[in-house]
Amino acid sequence: MVVEGVQPIRQASISHFSSHFKAHNVVSTSVEDLQFQRLSPSKGGGLIKPFSLEEVKMVVWDCDSYKISYPYGINFGFIKEFWVELKDDILRFISEFHRNDILTKGINNTFIALIPKADIP
Repeated sequence: MVVEGVQPIRQASISHFSSHFKAHNVVSTSVEDLQFQRLSPSKGGGLIKPFSLEEVKMVVWDCDSYKISYPYGINFGFIKEFWVELKDDILRFISEFHRNDILTKGINNTFIALIPKADIP
């Protein structure tokens, strides 16, 4: 089937993906009967303390070097390579987030592209 034009292509795309990603027989679960473990006061206090440089470095080194953080296009390999030069700025950024509970606008932007898994897309 050949579809031409903006509106027909849009409608065909919506129809195709709607039919494949529609929820069927969704069963809601309840959390009323679940028992959760509680943190001790000392462990709970650790959740609100500022991040240390060692913690940040451990997380950076644990990341794939080729992952790119849009929109800047700087991957973790670059950050690892220039860690000595960047570490103070990175820690300052993370500390500011910890202090203010606000991420810089656009830091977590994501684009999602649906790609059909077909022999002949």
